Amino acid sequence: MDETENEKQYIYIVQASLESSKCKIGKTNDLDRRLKEYNNITGVSKENAYQYLFTCEVQDMAAVENDIKGKFGRLREIKNKEIYFHNEPLFEDYINFIKGHRLFIKEIFVKTEAPKEILRIVKKTTPTLDDRGMSYVDVMNRARKVQNDEFYTRYEDVEKELSMYAHEIWQGKCVFCNCDDAVDDEKDERRTSAFALYFIRNFDELGLKKLICTHYAGKVDLFKQGSKGYVYTLVITEEGFEDDWEYPTGFDGSFDHPISLKILNEEADIVCTNPPFSRSIEYWKILIESGKKFIIVSNIVNAVTTAFIPYFKDNKVWAGYDEIHWFLNPKRELTRAAGSWFTNIPINDRPKSKNLKIMPLKKIPEKYKKYDNAKMLVVDNNYIPSDYKKPFAVSSTPILSGVLEKGYKIIDEKVYHPDINGKKKFARVLVQKI
Repeated sequence: MDETENEKQYIYIVQASLESSKCKIGKTNDLDRRLKEYNNITGVSKENAYQYLFTCEVQDMAAVENDIKGKFGRLREIKNKEIYFHNEPLFEDYINFIKGHRLFIKEIFVKTEAPKEILRIVKKTTPTLDDRGMSYVDVMNRARKVQNDEFYTRYEDVEKELSMYAHEIWQGKCVFCNCDDAVDDEKDERRTSAFALYFIRNFDELGLKKLICTHYAGKVDLFKQGSKGYVYTLVITEEGFEDDWEYPTGFDGSFDHPISLKILNEEADIVCTNPPFSRSIEYWKILIESGKKFIIVSNIVNAVTTAFIPYFKDNKVWAGYDEIHWFLNPKRELTRAAGSWFTNIPINDRPKSKNLKIMPLKKIPEKYKKYDNAKMLVVDNNYIPSDYKKPFAVSSTPILSGVLEKGYKIIDEKVYHPDINGKKKFARVLVQKI
């Protein structure tokens, strides 16, 4: 009898520590040797060491591998057929398919030596305003003056917001991230924007048709992707995933460059990004006039700023599900900036609408209602008079909480500054019950 007939056969899933968006699925007769071969590629680098995610014994590894290729062909890279797209839901799909295969014998647990590393414990508790000696008014005033656009949106904030929208809105759509949404060729989280990373990781689950990201060649290279602007494209074909980096001559990656505008108007279905706060007026005008669906991050005070109030008044934009008050600077340090999600995609059962305190005027506590020198009613703390027929002034908070979805409308396209006892208060917007 040939000795090879008695050799055990294995199917494995392996992943490099710095390549979380992909994995490798293959077959072998020697799991230890195969892992060493992978790590020889990186020189057993502790920064990018390979580790098994799953191993199992099978009766015919070639047959099982072929069936995996047939089942998950769309999730394989075109250039390297061994590489598969990876995220948690897909990983579960791979495992369930393999363990449910007729040739599956048993799962193997392989002990691998984890690379030694020094762990630095970082307190992740977000400081409160009191901790920082700030009031909400301080935050609003600072938000108006923000000119430093060197902010990263944190992945957890992107994931939290975008996961709130129904999967149906993404299916078969082209998503365009058009504000410095860099993509590293290894999908390194430190060199890839959170927006791009979210859609790369969830591309198949969301049923996307295409992802397009543009990298801005600005003075500050936020993602260490070089000084050239580029267009990154990810599509899925019958053969699998295919991604590409294109560097058009003269392209700086700006959202208002002709190439970016062409993509916006001719290819994009949904725009998702964090545009520079200091160029919000230009960005919103271009985006809203394009007529495309969008979910973007912008300054929280836009809701009470003259340049943007008409968009809210005409029901062309409203707040998303959440706000963002913490970003990361190029040093990956927490940075305070008053941001909010804005969209033109319907928000069903808006959670923050529960914060609105809609009640008769006489029941609103006196300290939260007052008349300014022009006899205009000003209400604070999310109180909304339900029986008041005249216009009244509110801050951005009720607008972001969805008061315009509760039977009220904006009546003036300009910002309103109450003057109380000779003191000019911070910005409001005038609303009225419909």
